[in-house]
Amino acid sequence: MTDPLIDDVKALLDKEKGDDRILKQILRACENNEVISNYERNYVRNLAEKYLGRIHEVEKQHTAEKPIIPDVTISKISTKQSIQSQSLVSQNPKSTSKNTKILLGVGGIIFVILVIISMSLTGVFNVESNDSQIIPDDSQSTSLSIKTDLSTYQKGDIISISGTSNTSGTVTLSIENQDGKLIWSEQVSVKSNGRFSTLAIAGGDGWDKSGTFTIKVNHNSETKSKTFSFKA
Repeated sequence: MTDPLIDDVKALLDKEKGDDRILKQILRACENNEVISNYERNYVRNLAEKYLGRIHEVEKQHTAEKPIIPDVTISKISTKQSIQSQSLVSQNPKSTSKNTKILLGVGGIIFVILVIISMSLTGVFNVESNDSQIIPDDSQSTSLSIKTDLSTYQKGDIISISGTSNTSGTVTLSIENQDGKLIWSEQVSVKSNGRFSTLAIAGGDGWDKSGTFTIKVNHNSETKSKTFSFKA
């Protein structure tokens, strides 16, 4: 279902209403299915009510469904067949000697087959166990990461921030200016797929000078950072 916010942004751009740079940033975030903050939504909603005569309902965000991993069942073939073979050997205890020899012969053949099947299954199981030790667990090997949609921003631009984490809960995001001063921070929840995202506006206290800014993500004792250029 198309987000009505996209239609409003396109209509405002066509009518040349509002800040062209901010509206284009919001449009790009909508098309990339990124999180739109309440600040940006209110900005577009106010312009739409003023110039387009529209009133919107509060939009609902849908949380990605957690994938269901099917249980793996190991078939107990050898146990079932062993019980059946014992049942065949123990049947008809009062039969003639000839029938007994035939049953013993059949039972011996079945027993040999069961031993071969059991050894084969055991070998497969051991191979699978060894493979499971060799293949790395992605959930453990994947560490924190963070990125921005652009490498250079100007004053008033919207910065789209995203990344991944191998842990659930929340991560702490922050931006420091060229002097190392903390000028923005936010705690963001990690989704079930291990991803997080948010938006920040390049403006306010600490954004008065151009330079190289640093954005960081922190969880427990692990920290990852990335730099971008800012033009005041």
